[in-house]
Amino acid sequence: MHLPDGILPIGQSLIYWIITGITLIIYLYKLSKVEDKHKLMITTSLLAAAAFALSSLSIPTPLGIPIHFFMIPLVALIIGPFSAAAIAVIILLIQAFFLGMGGIVALGANAVTIGLPLTLATCAFYRVLRSIDFRLGVFSGTFMGVIMATFIQTVILLIAGIFRLEVILATLIPFYLLVAVLEGLANAAILSLLSRVRPELLKLEKI
Repeated sequence: MHLPDGILPIGQSLIYWIITGITLIIYLYKLSKVEDKHKLMITTSLLAAAAFALSSLSIPTPLGIPIHFFMIPLVALIIGPFSAAAIAVIILLIQAFFLGMGGIVALGANAVTIGLPLTLATCAFYRVLRSIDFRLGVFSGTFMGVIMATFIQTVILLIAGIFRLEVILATLIPFYLLVAVLEGLANAAILSLLSRVRPELLKLEKI
């Protein structure tokens, strides 16, 4: 979800930047209350590097559109929704400046898309369903996080008047449904493995 510059009106882009800024301020406030910042920041840095590397990969699909995995749902499940939203901003900045993925002016909108709506939905569905089955919770959280991001981007595009709803439903929705399923399965496998070999990673303080 890397909208380029020149698509969104400047006024709308500014609003999304303000929302992103507020999110970062809340994150920094919550971080200031964490007791063991050192361990959390080390884990955050490692997850940010891994998420950047993997989300920058383009994987060909039968639909003719390459997949870019989000990775943010996985980060949210390990270190919390606000930490994951902050990492999303950092990743988008690096990708925009050095890889040409998404615009600078549009970065606020991109950050809103894969920021708090995605991470909060991921964590909420995970918490509701993990008591039934851990892997089901991870899959459902990831799936609904990606769907929430898709919904937010759809709303952003409709408000900007760029595409008609029927065009978005025919192109964007099927593509991200595939991403949601694949990433949900991958995250369920990854966190299931981590729960056995490195369970302490899943017990970090989440913000």
